Amino acid sequence: MRRWFRHAPHLLMAALGLIAAVGCVAAESFKGADVSGQGYGGAYRLSGHDGKTRVPADFAGKVVLISFGFTHCPDVCPTTLATLAAAARALGDDRKRLQVLFVTVDPERDTAQALSRYVTAFDADFVGLRGDAAATRQAARAFKVFYQRVPLANGAYTMDHSTGYYAIDKRGNTRVLFRYEQPLADMVHDLRLLIAE
Repeated sequence: MRRWFRHAPHLLMAALGLIAAVGCVAAESFKGADVSGQGYGGAYRLSGHDGKTRVPADFAGKVVLISFGFTHCPDVCPTTLATLAAAARALGDDRKRLQVLFVTVDPERDTAQALSRYVTAFDADFVGLRGDAAATRQAARAFKVFYQRVPLANGAYTMDHSTGYYAIDKRGNTRVLFRYEQPLADMVHDLRLLIAE
């Protein structure tokens, strides 16, 4: 019994340290949905709006925000890209450790030139990505993104698609799913955590 009391102060200090450590981890959890290890992301091979072929390894060492949409989108996509641009600006000097990608789900209309005009209107460093139907499908499936063509009465069409966007860490692992209209402060918080890793 005396031996236990002799070690009690050390055990108490260790327990308090463990509680404090757990508290720190909880305080630093993601504000977006933590999707680490849940199968989001993977290989893709797409063409950048500058004509260069891009694969995930091209962005190693940077935190990547990736969004899917199309340039004829009337509201969700421009709102999303404006939010991503605001998040990039809010990072200050850490902005150089972030890359934003916009993958079109409408490659039939979204030419490289159209993508270039569209994404760079939000931020000059954003990269628009496109592929043929198969490459687009592969990239969307990798991130569990739904999209489909929807005919309109006048013979034109629009696109339905998932509205979330993803944060990928510097090692290429998809870590966070942000919902559409996630508060900007939440996004900046999570991006700072990933940049600091």
